[in-house]
Amino acid sequence: MAGRTAAELTVAGVMAELAALEDPKARAVNERHGDDHGVNLSRLRTLAKELKTQHDLARDLWATGDTAARLLALLICRPKAYDRDELDSMLRAARTPKVHDWLVNYVVKKSPYAEELRQAWFADPDPVVASAGWALTTERVTRNPAGLDLPGLLDLIEAELKDAPDRLQWAMNHCLAQIGIDHPAYRARAIDIGERLEVLKDYPTPPNCTSPYAPIWITEMVRRKG
Repeated sequence: MAGRTAAELTVAGVMAELAALEDPKARAVNERHGDDHGVNLSRLRTLAKELKTQHDLARDLWATGDTAARLLALLICRPKAYDRDELDSMLRAARTPKVHDWLVNYVVKKSPYAEELRQAWFADPDPVVASAGWALTTERVTRNPAGLDLPGLLDLIEAELKDAPDRLQWAMNHCLAQIGIDHPAYRARAIDIGERLEVLKDYPTPPNCTSPYAPIWITEMVRRKG
């Protein structure tokens, strides 16, 4: 690649670049959200654009276990090159929120195994793994709802949302909101469930951002759709 030596395109070379991007202030902010890296994500994306798609390098970066390296790997990999078992293993190893989120959204959603993994993860006993199944289900609620049991999903959300662990609760709540936003026939019930459970009702929301509290979220997004 123009402008880079062969050494700079090795894992060691890329890790050195990531180390140079380390920012203590960024790390402090990220750690408050459960992420153990100090690289500004805009600068990480710039590095990914320079490297372009390099799937073998991505695999090697992932294998380091370093959070910043794994985030970079997810930006330069070829999503359809991973097989089902590899994606399953990666998801189970992705314990920090940002790595988990990017893996699901940037890689698994583009995989031919997305639906198979959605079904496998949805009822997994590990709540972090299950949250990935719920995230993929939310994608289907919006883009491809045919075949989904929306009333059954609402039943499950109604029964389990209140006491779900944090990351799973967030994913289930997102699904609740999207059902209400995208499916008018179930909107009243989705809002009612949100009002009764009051999950994330008091979540601190910055100005000009929409609250994740489902009744407010649904109402606002439907208003924007006109």
